[in-house]
Amino acid sequence: MKLETLSIHTGNHGEPTTGAVVPPIILSTTFERAEDGNFVEGRDIYARASNPNRRMLEEKLAALEGGTDAIAFSSGQAATMSVFHALGTNSHVILPDDIYYGTRYMIESLYVHWGMTCTPVDMTDITQIKKAIRKNTKLIWIETPSNPSLKITDIQAVVKLAKSKNILTGCDNTWATPFFTKPFDFGVDIIMHSTTKYFGGHSDILSGCIIVNDSSPQDLKARIRNFQTTGGVIPSPFDCWLLFRSLATFAVRMPVHAQNAMKLATFLESYPQIEKVNYPGLKTNEYHRIAKKQMKNGFGGMMSILVKGGQEAALKLTSQLKLVKHATSLGGVETLIEHRKSAEGAHSVSPENLLRISVGIENIEDLIEDFKQALDKL
Repeated sequence: MKLETLSIHTGNHGEPTTGAVVPPIILSTTFERAEDGNFVEGRDIYARASNPNRRMLEEKLAALEGGTDAIAFSSGQAATMSVFHALGTNSHVILPDDIYYGTRYMIESLYVHWGMTCTPVDMTDITQIKKAIRKNTKLIWIETPSNPSLKITDIQAVVKLAKSKNILTGCDNTWATPFFTKPFDFGVDIIMHSTTKYFGGHSDILSGCIIVNDSSPQDLKARIRNFQTTGGVIPSPFDCWLLFRSLATFAVRMPVHAQNAMKLATFLESYPQIEKVNYPGLKTNEYHRIAKKQMKNGFGGMMSILVKGGQEAALKLTSQLKLVKHATSLGGVETLIEHRKSAEGAHSVSPENLLRISVGIENIEDLIEDFKQALDKL
């Protein structure tokens, strides 16, 4: 079944008693037992353990990535945390050197008392990854593409190395999404999404998920599921319902994001005030070859640019834009731009003149005109 059909019909069981095509929101936190006090087979017990809306959502999320099960969380950070928690104490993790700063900070702050450590490396250089492996390395974490420099990791090469050393591989597929990249096809063990982003698509849901398949270690899956239910880091029924609804349009939104991003990247690359455009769809991009190998249907809706004139010029550009908003997050229908160094603060390794752009689904001519008038004022 194709992605467009999966995103609409998977998990949509409707409401059999009324014939409603759209599933209802079940807000109840508890569910009635049988007369003898036993749990009723097939019925939920308590909302932290399970909820009808969450089960329908997880079924759909798993299907979109070609997985066998999904575990939904209250945020992308909570989903990532479940993985690190499952690794146990004194574990070592290898991360991309330009990873989303919150992932690295999580290990360095929340898990430092567990003895957990991490080594950031250029994930596009397999030699660096090999050198970073220790006796207690439990996980190699990949981003597709990396946030915010849009480096493209050769997923298959990293997985091959990891398997030879009996190390787990996890992939944050938030940016590429299964519309452009399917990490399970390259052998990764688990996939993480901040479903707040492209899966939600409207900047109004905070949630995340972990997706597994038959080849994922079962004990790891069990520990992650236990972190969800026992830890209570669950999305609300309403958030599950909203995300379930948003996923119905996922497959028709994504090609517009990619088409707009390609046209905007091409325009920006030609402008003298722009030092560099980081977008793997450009033939001039150093990661275009590997991106072409593992990305299908386009190259996604994310890019970053380096503005000539340093931080001052970069911030001036954001202030001159009229249609595009300077705000955190990404993956919504609206185009957003963000100065990452000021957003990340003391933990940032981003260049001071880097701006991250989440390209929306507006008319591309309007977007280009907005950037043109802002760039002309620099």
